[in-house]
Amino acid sequence: MNYGFLRAGCCSPSLAVGDCACNADRIIDAVRSLCAEGASLVVFPELCITSYTCGDLFLQRTLQLSAVEQLERIAKKTASCAAVITVGLPLAVDGALYNTAAVLYKGKILALVPKTFIPNYSEFYERRYFSPPPRNLPKTVFLSEKNPSVPFGTDILIEDKNNSGFVLGIEICEDVWVPEPPSVSACLGGATVIANLSASNEVIGKAEYRRTLIQSQSARTVCAYLYADACRDESTQDLVFASHNIICENGAILAQSELFSQNNAVLADIDIERLNQERRRTTTFAQCAAGSNEVPFRRIQIDFAPVTLRGKNARLLRFIDPHPFVPEGETERAVRCRQVIELQAQGLAKRLRHIHAQSAVIGLSGGLDSTLAFLVTCKAFDMCGIDRKGICAVTMPCFGTTDRTYSNAVSLANECGAALREIPIADSVRLHFKDIGQDENVHDVTYENCQARERTQVLMDIANKLNGIVIGTGDLSELALGWCTYNGDQMSMYGVNVSVPKTLVRYLVAWFCDDLKNQNEKLSAVLRDILDTPVTPELLPPENGKISQKTENLVGPYELHDFYLYYLLRFGFSPAKILYLADCSSLPYDHDFKLKWLRTFYRRFFSQQFKRSCMPDGVKVGTVSLSPRGDWRMPSDASAAVWLEEIDRLS
Repeated sequence: MNYGFLRAGCCSPSLAVGDCACNADRIIDAVRSLCAEGASLVVFPELCITSYTCGDLFLQRTLQLSAVEQLERIAKKTASCAAVITVGLPLAVDGALYNTAAVLYKGKILALVPKTFIPNYSEFYERRYFSPPPRNLPKTVFLSEKNPSVPFGTDILIEDKNNSGFVLGIEICEDVWVPEPPSVSACLGGATVIANLSASNEVIGKAEYRRTLIQSQSARTVCAYLYADACRDESTQDLVFASHNIICENGAILAQSELFSQNNAVLADIDIERLNQERRRTTTFAQCAAGSNEVPFRRIQIDFAPVTLRGKNARLLRFIDPHPFVPEGETERAVRCRQVIELQAQGLAKRLRHIHAQSAVIGLSGGLDSTLAFLVTCKAFDMCGIDRKGICAVTMPCFGTTDRTYSNAVSLANECGAALREIPIADSVRLHFKDIGQDENVHDVTYENCQARERTQVLMDIANKLNGIVIGTGDLSELALGWCTYNGDQMSMYGVNVSVPKTLVRYLVAWFCDDLKNQNEKLSAVLRDILDTPVTPELLPPENGKISQKTENLVGPYELHDFYLYYLLRFGFSPAKILYLADCSSLPYDHDFKLKWLRTFYRRFFSQQFKRSCMPDGVKVGTVSLSPRGDWRMPSDASAAVWLEEIDRLS
């Protein structure tokens, strides 16, 4: 768990109805097999020692005693496995029979948790055998001379005393289907992982509902939720079961089995640290926790030593998206692009309506960012019923402008029906060089920033003349790295791209390209060429007419920086964990290359906060934003020393 991960599994081993010894053998085999694959938590189905479909046999004392005997045998035979194990059995306590989950660890029966809600409707008739736990439930039960006093109750959590963040809560099948599941109280009481031992039969449409239910419950309680379902070997006298095993983490399915699959065991690596970080970030979670749990949970502490992962088992069993801001599937990506563009356009449209603006000014460079901002502006004007001629698209060629970007900017404005103005700024910049004593042959930061600030001045002054506003084009990735000129392209009157990362900008422009290809093929072709143009500020003179200044050669690949930014802002992970995740992803760079640019990312992220502290208004469209009025408040003079020292140790 060096990086907060815990390998967990759900398993529905084959069984024989009513044959506890046979079922125990198969449970033991399954535990050993999953532990060999690195599992540190294994969840089995409801009543798996006896089987769920024993009917009136549950009331037979012979079956009850056999179940307890086999429970103790399972504990003994799995003592060498470094995994917490949950299994189900019927348990007679005083004058009642309870549908119970047993928690085992290193040969010890840690706790017995009875099912809270006993269904007795439709195909379920559990109240015929099992009782719901009363308020005066005994705190411990006698199983045998070997286990004379085992903690018993619905108020039990299993906690790692080593402060790993692993806290296990238990509920059984129907408990999660009710309006107030016990797992809510358990999570508010500190549980980060919920194990549900279940026997949920299949009927048409139930699998999808079950999947949605588990996803939503794990999201609502910000936990990892393991749902182990009864297998197809249960009696089919009246029902059929399908081993629908599901592992969810905060609403996301990490693994699930196919219905009726022979290989129904599923494994996934749960990120315990991520869950705890998310709870801390979502402060209302703590508010709910403070107002709940009048009866405190009993915490049974264990010296948890997760299975050491070596060789092939060391591979992380979860998908690490190399582009976390961009949906992976084409259909989902198209939907997301449409939504993001709608949010951007609606944000700008509201601002235009509020100030009664009939015009907007935008600098059009022929690059991706200004193209996206321009297309969003066109959409906002359409929403407001304003003629696109009110959009003043200004192209301002200077020392680094190439024919390709200039031509694309002109074509884009013309094809979209905007008013195009060309204002060469080379003479103005040279005059400014003369005023401040800058040698034009010295291509330093002053040489570059003079051009950027001249362009911003032109845009602002044109906006004053037209009684309009300047639309900012800079994106989230540039703000994160400070790759913008202070009081130059950093400034505008409304920034439509401020929470859109560079990796997503490309897909948004591509969405426009696809959307327009049947309406305006010429415009679509222009967008395709813009998509193929290297990312550049074009502030240095071209070489042989080609772009000489390529941003990613200077600051590193944006897909790396966006990856780092996402995990820094969204979850507050350490540089070491972020680098580990990057190595586990399919990002096409070697470890040393990632480490090199990780240092650059942190150095620039800290040093450039002053540019973000006074950034213009702009709509938030995703979960990550750098607006000082919303998501990110950081002192401009904060030190990066602690983070950079950690990166140095990684070297």
